[in-house]
Amino acid sequence: QVELTESGGGSVQPGGSLRLSCVASEFTHGTGYMGWFRQVPGKEREAVALNYNGGRSTYVAASVKGRFTFSQDNVKSSVDLQMNSLKPEDTGVYFCAATTLRLYAGGALDPSNYVYWGQGTQVTVSS
Repeated sequence: QVELTESGGGSVQPGGSLRLSCVASEFTHGTGYMGWFRQVPGKEREAVALNYNGGRSTYVAASVKGRFTFSQDNVKSSVDLQMNSLKPEDTGVYFCAATTLRLYAGGALDPSNYVYWGQGTQVTVSS
């Protein structure tokens, strides 16, 4: 069983910054691929930033590209999400997710392909 521990999040004014971090316990059955999803009430969970294709590719949602930076540390099995120039529409619960499946393109964006999830951390952007 892989446990994901998230930290970061909180409340910030528009234009502010936050940093999310997620550390995974040991991946004992294969290589782990990690990323971030977010969910707002009434909407489906959506991919924000993640790595896929065996870790050779990185996806960043168009809505956050240029503002959010995704980074990973394979040695520590951790991923970070630096969020700058935050907007009210970035508000939501952010979840760290991990899988040992080698996902490609569309499959990597499907939350149902991720077995391991963090508890979620609230990000609120409001003036």
